[in-house]
Amino acid sequence: MKCPICKKPVTLSDPFMPFCSERCKLVDLGNWADEKYVISTPLSPNELANLDLDDESDR
Repeated sequence: MKCPICKKPVTLSDPFMPFCSERCKLVDLGNWADEKYVISTPLSPNELANLDLDDESDR
């Protein structure tokens, strides 16, 4: 897995997982605070049902 901020390799045992360092963790937090990230519009029940069907075919 790679750090979502700087793209350095990260392992499950790293203390700041999924980030490689506290710096990258804080950069990500700042991005949320600055509203650089957004959560998309909620899915309608029909869209959600279609996703559930698609997920089951991947199993």
